Amino acid sequence: MVGTGGPVATFSVWDYVVFAGIILLAAGVGLFQAFRGRKEASSEEFLLGGRQMTAVPVAMSLTASFMSGITVIGTPAESYRFGSAFWIFGFAYAIMSAISAELFVPLFYRLGVTSAYEYLELRFSRPIRIIGTSMYIVQTVNRTIMKLISYYSVTGLDLWGVLVATGVVCIIYCTLGGLKAVIWTDVLQMVVMLAGFVAVIARGAVLQGGLTKIWEDAGEGGRLQAFDFDPDPLKRHTFWSIVVGGSIMWAAIYAINQSQVQRYISCKTLGHAKMSLYVNMVGLWITVTLAVFSGLTMYSIYKNCDPLSNGDVATPDQLFPYLVMDILADFPGIPGLFVAAAYSGTLSTVSSSINALVAVTVEDFILPVYKDLTQKQVSWMNMGLSVFFGGVCIGMAGVASLMGSVLQAALSIFGMISGPLLGLYLLGMFFRTSNSIGGLVGMIIGLVLTLWVGIGGQIYPPTAEKTNPLPLTTAGCNNTIGQNYTTITPWTSPVTLTPEPDYRPPLADTWYSLSYVYFSLLGVLTTIVSGLLVSVITGEILLFSLYFKHCRNLVHNIMESDITEKPSANICMGADNPGFKEDDVMSKDVEKNTRL
Repeated sequence: MVGTGGPVATFSVWDYVVFAGIILLAAGVGLFQAFRGRKEASSEEFLLGGRQMTAVPVAMSLTASFMSGITVIGTPAESYRFGSAFWIFGFAYAIMSAISAELFVPLFYRLGVTSAYEYLELRFSRPIRIIGTSMYIVQTVNRTIMKLISYYSVTGLDLWGVLVATGVVCIIYCTLGGLKAVIWTDVLQMVVMLAGFVAVIARGAVLQGGLTKIWEDAGEGGRLQAFDFDPDPLKRHTFWSIVVGGSIMWAAIYAINQSQVQRYISCKTLGHAKMSLYVNMVGLWITVTLAVFSGLTMYSIYKNCDPLSNGDVATPDQLFPYLVMDILADFPGIPGLFVAAAYSGTLSTVSSSINALVAVTVEDFILPVYKDLTQKQVSWMNMGLSVFFGGVCIGMAGVASLMGSVLQAALSIFGMISGPLLGLYLLGMFFRTSNSIGGLVGMIIGLVLTLWVGIGGQIYPPTAEKTNPLPLTTAGCNNTIGQNYTTITPWTSPVTLTPEPDYRPPLADTWYSLSYVYFSLLGVLTTIVSGLLVSVITGEILLFSLYFKHCRNLVHNIMESDITEKPSANICMGADNPGFKEDDVMSKDVEKNTRL
């Protein structure tokens, strides 16, 4: 009986047919776009779609590329265990969209850049551009690896089957079709993801007697108490942490991440580029609403028998796949649609990452050194790098999966670098006094702090008092399993969890318990404040040294030429001093960069 625990059905033949069909359809869309635009062989066509894309497909691609398979699986589990507070991220999406569309889109679009990190060289220096690009590459490769491993761990599909299938499909249409193929494939994948949510909600409503019954059960279980206005920054999810911290966290993802920047600068006009972010905002609202309501549907079904406490699943991320097989197994092909929905998110993540990695590698590392390459050579290089990065991500995912969750936790820490990078951009955009030394030092200090709190939070996870999990029961289960025994259903795979340490230092319940949504805000503020201080200090030192040098040269010239001494008010002030003008502190290049 549904909702009472125990083993559930496995995939049928039709489920595999539907799953394979949707994946082949996605590959077909990518290949169609590849051959359709085969006449255009330029690097701009490959990396930016010829800058002729329109707002709606770009918006759907923006949504799909960060709504990964784990978002599809993890958000309903979040809503099931912690309530509907996750829906408040809708406010954060609105703020993020306004920040990105009104501040960053005009900057990147009018500069005509391909890599988002070109701005760092224009504003600061080439070494900072190289550092920013390197940080992005590490972050993106890590993110892609984690998505592949996580998808395998919660669906139980064969690891190397997942890796090889993902790699072959993505590499083919990324290599042949470039960004245009990636965007149109994302459109299909977005539709499939939303269809998976709708199928679960519709079936749950039929089983429970309507959407009203699901809503009533969620209210009785405390799942609708979303608005917690407690200002405590240590609590995992409150209204303030999600709206304030979440806005900056998502702005760091959408405003400066190459995967997203590359999409909206591919639009044919600035208006389309801005509109794509606002349409993307609506897409994010729809996605998070369906995901949260899917979690409430799961609670309505399992309110008397929690599969996690009952031992039917090993981790929270396996709850939603368990629900799908429990309520949809009687409909051949529908479970396959759900797995395809989660897999579509993974495909979108991998394909967008490959294309973005190619763009930053070519624009930031290769073309500045080899400036005489022909368009044909650059095109072949783009395709070769697509194959290379696809192979790297697949190979490293396979190796990482064999090394356990400790390595995975260590790799995930690199996801904390977005905050300091966003702080570096804001420092350059809004503070004319900032210089390259201040930017570099500020980013390093911000990175150290976010890594410190992030690593501490991984080693010493916050207590239940800060995470606020809601009560669940196994009173209605048919077969309550002992606490020390866990059964793994045929479609899942065991996940080794990192044990919590017995000793908790004083920082564990304060600094290390900081809500994860504040990590980016911490990095932004630290980078800006420390960058400004260092810029002021180094700027004063430079100004003083130049002042001293000009005074010394002036005195030397006076003594050599026996020229009548000028009034003291003009000495070293640059009024009639040619030497001072030649070495003016604010050179023409610096003035140009400052205007950016």
